[in-house]
Amino acid sequence: MAAPMEVAVCTDSAAQLWSCIVWELHSGANLLTYRGGQAGPRGLALLNGEYLLAAQLGKNYISAWELQRKDQLQQKIMCPGPVTCLTTSPNGLYVLAGIAESIYLWEVSTGNLLVILSRHYQDVSCLRFTGDSSHFLSGGKDCLVLVWSLCSVLQVDPSRTPAPRHVWSRHTLPITDLHCGFGGPLARVATSSLDQTVKLWEVSSGELLLSVLFDVAIVAVTMDLAEHHLFCGGSDGSIFQVDLCTWPGQREKTFRPEQDSGKAFRGHRNQVTCLSVSTDGSVLLSGSHDETVRLWDVQSKQCIRTVTLKGPVTNASIMLAPLSMLSSDFRPGLPLPHFNKHLLGAEHGDEPHRGGFTLRLGLHQQGSEPSHLERAEQLHAVMSGTMEKVGRGHGAGRGRPEPPPRPGPAGDPAPCPSPERPGRPGPTADPRGRAGGRGAEPAEGQPRPVRLLHAHHHAAGQVSPPARRAAPGRVAPSRSLVYLVLATGASVRLLVLLCL
Repeated sequence: MAAPMEVAVCTDSAAQLWSCIVWELHSGANLLTYRGGQAGPRGLALLNGEYLLAAQLGKNYISAWELQRKDQLQQKIMCPGPVTCLTTSPNGLYVLAGIAESIYLWEVSTGNLLVILSRHYQDVSCLRFTGDSSHFLSGGKDCLVLVWSLCSVLQVDPSRTPAPRHVWSRHTLPITDLHCGFGGPLARVATSSLDQTVKLWEVSSGELLLSVLFDVAIVAVTMDLAEHHLFCGGSDGSIFQVDLCTWPGQREKTFRPEQDSGKAFRGHRNQVTCLSVSTDGSVLLSGSHDETVRLWDVQSKQCIRTVTLKGPVTNASIMLAPLSMLSSDFRPGLPLPHFNKHLLGAEHGDEPHRGGFTLRLGLHQQGSEPSHLERAEQLHAVMSGTMEKVGRGHGAGRGRPEPPPRPGPAGDPAPCPSPERPGRPGPTADPRGRAGGRGAEPAEGQPRPVRLLHAHHHAAGQVSPPARRAAPGRVAPSRSLVYLVLATGASVRLLVLLCL
């Protein structure tokens, strides 16, 4: 089986011949080009291995191309304002966009706008998801980096403002780039800023692990998959390599180019805007405002290929080519839906779209349905009524009152035998001297009558039959306690009826 092909995906701000180009990483052969619009910085994302999304520079829409239908007119996802940055979740379920100082989260399957997060004070400059899609991070021009839990954001009460899990405020100038390593909620995150520092954080604890100071502003940052090296792109065109495994235990360090001359990549003539590392960590890809994309050998720090574009490079990344990119017959499993611009859909002007359903998590309305206690009381009333009807039917003797007992020869009360009905056998004589009535044993082959009192009550002498017998046509009111336990989401129904 052939190894997966690595490709480089690049965009520039001029877009004279195409908006995006895809070329094979090691041979440099052009594979695909996509036309239509100019992709902005941090505005390129792959959606579920089927679509390529590009936030248009200064425009209020996102272009979407099917990976194989490159010559078609791209679809447009309309947004409330110009998109400053864009990313998608690795599981392909969500699209995240920065619009001014707000973060918009869409559900891909329905196109619904799930939430708008407004915790930044200035424009959002970069967005990243963790590898397991459980968290996402946002960096802004307000010098803040916010860590959000996706589950908490989706389950928040609409009347409350979602709160980030961590707020990192150690930078003093605008955030320029973010890189999230592997590990999901245990991942490490690198942040770069115009304050000439790169900081390494831990998502789980929010703790600052390392801060490196440079002599120039840092515009781009990335790490290799093993997280052995940290690559930082400077505003002067230099690229610096920081070794994380050999770094001393102190949390703050100054990178000195004269002492670490073997840890710098030289070749760009203008600021480095984007960085990406190959899967095996042997090749580094960089894009710059000098309109070139360069491929570097990490071991020797030598440039092995230069690709010249028509404008400043806005995006350049290395990715494993999905099957849909290499197969000309591949088509997306589902078309992209209409993406709503407002939270409440049709109530704010978006037309409702039929044929789908919406799953909303955690939005429970208080008082919209009866509580467990109210349900128990209702069930108790129903059960009491049912028992009263059953008791009334037995006490009425099938519509006729029971005749009063006649005194026997010895003065003991003896029950009066019931007359036999034609066509039906009469009751069998009771060995205890009674015939018929409720205490009589059924004849052979006849069903046993229903008794409201349990047999063990009579055997123990706790209740005597005359004392428990109610007046004709009535039974004693039942004092039943009904407990109804409903376990939500587990399909468990437990009913306990205690007859006192």
